[in-house]
Amino acid sequence: MVLSAILGVVSAGSALAQDTMPSPNPAPLIFAGKPTMLQEHGAGEGPAWHPEKGLFTSGEGNINLRSPRGEMSVYQTDSGSNGLMFDREGRLIVCEAVRRRIVRVELDGSKTVLADGFDGMKFNQPNDLSVDSVGRIYFTDPQYGDRSNMELVDEAGKHVEGVYRIDLDGTVSRIIAHEVDRPNGLVVTADDRLLFVADNNNGLGGARKLWRFNLKANGSVDPSSQTLVHDWGTTRGPDGMKLDQQGRLYVAAGLNKPHLPQETAEQPTAGIYVFSPEGKLLDCLRIPRDETTNCAFGGDDLKTLFVTAGGTLWSVPTKVAGAPVFPLLTGKPFGESTGK
Repeated sequence: MVLSAILGVVSAGSALAQDTMPSPNPAPLIFAGKPTMLQEHGAGEGPAWHPEKGLFTSGEGNINLRSPRGEMSVYQTDSGSNGLMFDREGRLIVCEAVRRRIVRVELDGSKTVLADGFDGMKFNQPNDLSVDSVGRIYFTDPQYGDRSNMELVDEAGKHVEGVYRIDLDGTVSRIIAHEVDRPNGLVVTADDRLLFVADNNNGLGGARKLWRFNLKANGSVDPSSQTLVHDWGTTRGPDGMKLDQQGRLYVAAGLNKPHLPQETAEQPTAGIYVFSPEGKLLDCLRIPRDETTNCAFGGDDLKTLFVTAGGTLWSVPTKVAGAPVFPLLTGKPFGESTGK
């Protein structure tokens, strides 16, 4: 969807148009078509693409699978999962929010628990994750809904909704404690130099911001580098996000209908927001179903963006391929012989 179509829905004179939607200046063509609904249910969160098996999503308490031919099945029942991602070896990493842990599904189908707490305290609700170039796993741990079972506190006894890193030796480190109000989606750039974190506190007066941090060589964050990329104001803030091959950031955010009093929607804002590597808002793809929660690149050429929204699944072609850590883009369609 081009900028003119979006700006035709949101008045250019409104505060929302000025503060949230991209300007009408010429921008690179990012999307190659309009979004198409693929499923009415089963895709609440966590899309992750596997070139042979298809698209994995979290929904209805399960991990669901949509094959490359569009056949739907349940991959794992009662998973209680949220964010999903494949590591560089093609193993599925799962944020099991209900069981409050991060697990890895090995290539033989067995499951390994990678982390289930910090400093002897159980995690809150592991939400989303990213993997850097050396295989370290970064994940967010917010708490939505009932907060009575929260265990994680800092030295002063204050509850922590943080960001953590799992190193290759299994060591778990907290890299963000209170710099972000309620971390949700996140992504590490391909050069391991930057970490983007979605601050999505949907309570009354909560933060709805996208932050950027500098990463050190050891995978820790430089807190002094914290930079605001975008603020969604009082509508629903940023959720899951992914990068394309040009380093542009695709962020799920916004609402079509308000959730008053905590979340407004004077004009529809739900969709995928695309930012340049420098943080400039380039485009916004409108998704007509609330709530737009996450996205992932897939397809033979990684030029299909899959979008989860309110349990539904959408797809839209893109001009530039995505940049997941798995599968790597080889220049040939997946499954095509390389002659070796």
